[in-house]
Amino acid sequence: MFLLVGLLLIFLALFSPACSGEKSAKPVPAPLPVVVETALQKTVPVQLRAIGNVQAYATVTIKSKVGGEVVKVHFAEGQDVKKGELLFTIDPRPFEAALKEAEARLERDLAQVQMVKANLERDLVRLKNAEDDAERYRVLIERGVVARQQYEKIRTEADALEATVRADRAAVENAEAAVRADRAAVENAKIQLGYCSIRSPMDGRTGSLLVQQGTIVKAEDIQMVVIHQITPIYVTFSVPEQFLSEIKKYMTSRKLQVEASVPMNEERFERGIITFIDHSVDPSTGTIRLKGTFDNKERRLWPGQFVNTVLTLTSESNVVVIPSQAIQTGQQGQYVFVVKPDMTVELRSVVVGRTIRDETVIQKGLHPDEKVVTDGQLRLRPGAKVEIKNSNSAPKPKTP
Repeated sequence: MFLLVGLLLIFLALFSPACSGEKSAKPVPAPLPVVVETALQKTVPVQLRAIGNVQAYATVTIKSKVGGEVVKVHFAEGQDVKKGELLFTIDPRPFEAALKEAEARLERDLAQVQMVKANLERDLVRLKNAEDDAERYRVLIERGVVARQQYEKIRTEADALEATVRADRAAVENAEAAVRADRAAVENAKIQLGYCSIRSPMDGRTGSLLVQQGTIVKAEDIQMVVIHQITPIYVTFSVPEQFLSEIKKYMTSRKLQVEASVPMNEERFERGIITFIDHSVDPSTGTIRLKGTFDNKERRLWPGQFVNTVLTLTSESNVVVIPSQAIQTGQQGQYVFVVKPDMTVELRSVVVGRTIRDETVIQKGLHPDEKVVTDGQLRLRPGAKVEIKNSNSAPKPKTP
């Protein structure tokens, strides 16, 4: 019995330290998977961002200048039209009749002019003959060859013919004035007839058709269609007034570039230039209104649309930038996790600057070529071991 107890004690003495050593050993934690990016040093633009509103480059409301029936509509709603393209036809028959009547009056009065001019020429010849006769009789009466009564008769006839010539000249002037009035009436009738064909005053896109074929319209009465010119196109937006001096400074040396993109689709944007600065600051908002002109060749911008605008003032060289998603916010401010050469992470406080699309400028706290964690930060703590899981850094399979 004592022998059995002794053997048991020896067994416990031999194996107890080994078991306690196994229990006290802690397992080594596996590295935490993260995605990293390298801090880059590059030139970045200095930009102002704002919400803008798209406006048509030009807007024209089409109305008829003459009254009548719309006998033809030559376009479809929403159609692109060129300058001079026919849009509507107003019944031209009443205006064609008016033109023919005016042309007939003109022909009549032209004939009247010819007649009174012929009368004038005839009476001028008669007057000249009468003046010559009067002169001869004056000489004869001085010699006592003829009686004064005959001279007075010839002189009276000459004076009467002179009055007739004056009347003929007045008739010619009146007839020519009537012809000028007729020509004006013909021209006006042609203009009125021309108004029966309503053409587009510019290149643009038509809106809703507000009258249909067969509609009776009055002159300058109702809108028939509205045309917007959208290539080029305007985008207006407002920026805080404290940037006004910078904007004016940079505009003196070059044209300021502005970008406009539709929300939720900012990868596709249009480029334009600033062409207008409002003459006063809005006192209610403390902002100044700017206007950019865009070619809009692909027609991504549409009148009335709200867009995100980015105004580029200048650029800064040799600044450190990292992906914006690497930046975290804590009680002590903003920070990033930096991966050290031994594959552990360091929590580094940073001072951030501007954000340009999906990148942020780091003013203080990082150096170029340092690696920062962009995904997987939630499980990290200072000193934690990490494993980089970037898709482009995955190990290649070994060949047998």
